[in-house]
Amino acid sequence: MPKINKRFVDQLKPTDRDVVLWDSEMARFGVRVKPTCAMTYVVQYRNSGGRTRKLALGRVGVLTPEEARQAARKALATVSGGGDPSADRHAQRVDLTIGELVDRYLDEGPASKPAKKKASWASDTSNLRRHVVPLLGRRQLAALTSDDIQKFQKDVTDGKTQKDEKTRKRGRAIVTGGPAAATRATLVLSAMLQWATTRKFRADNPGKGVKLNKPTKRERFLSGAELARLGEAFTKAEREGLNRNSLAILRLLLLTGARRNEIASLKWDHVDFERRALRMPDSKTGAKIIPLGAPALEVLSALSRKRGSAWVFPAATGKGHHVGMPRVWRKLRASARLKDVRMHDLRHGFASIAVADGDSLYLVGKVLGHAQAETTQRYAHLQLDPVRAVADRTSRKLAGALKGGKGGKVISLGGKRRP
Repeated sequence: MPKINKRFVDQLKPTDRDVVLWDSEMARFGVRVKPTCAMTYVVQYRNSGGRTRKLALGRVGVLTPEEARQAARKALATVSGGGDPSADRHAQRVDLTIGELVDRYLDEGPASKPAKKKASWASDTSNLRRHVVPLLGRRQLAALTSDDIQKFQKDVTDGKTQKDEKTRKRGRAIVTGGPAAATRATLVLSAMLQWATTRKFRADNPGKGVKLNKPTKRERFLSGAELARLGEAFTKAEREGLNRNSLAILRLLLLTGARRNEIASLKWDHVDFERRALRMPDSKTGAKIIPLGAPALEVLSALSRKRGSAWVFPAATGKGHHVGMPRVWRKLRASARLKDVRMHDLRHGFASIAVADGDSLYLVGKVLGHAQAETTQRYAHLQLDPVRAVADRTSRKLAGALKGGKGGKVISLGGKRRP
């Protein structure tokens, strides 16, 4: 067991499961590391009733290791005197701030919502840390009102939490504002407040009285000319030596219609070359099969496997999968002059081409893995393209028939003449 010091906590990384790393010098003092990236100092003890308790002392980054160690000593001293630090904290709930609630929710919430996916918790963590804490972190939970949350939504919409910062040696965190980002952050805040009511931190959820931003439909489909420019951008990027994993992932997003995380987190065990499909044991909508066309198979077949890694797209360092697509996508987008096209629009591109070619919404929804048929309805208007082609051909024939007596080509309309 290592000693918990600054060097140790600076090297901590998210784990695949909830673990506690205990200190080598002080018994019952440790750091809890969760898959959601939440890292919290804890102390373990037995109360007067003999029950084992783990008391969260504070988040890594908020408390220094020495401050956490002192807090652990204080808690254990309380236990030695017959007290219960957890019970004392319960009595202090009326003074709980939103920032402290965020720590509790991210630390304890996953256990109360076992069906919620890791990716969803990671998204919630981002929204809470980057929007909620900066704007409401110091506000007392007991004093929070619906008006406060309504103002929070407006502030995020107006971009008050927007920023672009370096997170790691090769990583960046780009926090955006706008109506959609504000709505997501407000929904996450309300979900946390609802959890707080189940824990008796507060009797009601003020988030329920908030009027959310009106959803704006953002449907961006790539034209033939835009796809051609994107193809040229891919070729140029490959020639210039941009990250091969990023380029392959981006190609597969377009060629399969899959979600970004489905491709980025793909494992070789998921790839069925014989049946030309990706067999995903777990996705946003549960287990699914993604059929592969010949071009997608070519991309996958050209990849080399990294020894000792299960990932199709392993990270350059560490044991995780590749996550560097946004930087490469920004360069591709600029090269192809597609400034308003998001990475997710590549998925829309696959669907729009399929529907415009006459494929049924039902089949396209199956390929995309839509859990509800209504989700595929956004592409319904594109079904008019093949229908228009039929109407155009037929109307031209009829127009030609009408001109038959004036030099136009006579076309038989079929059927028997009436006497």
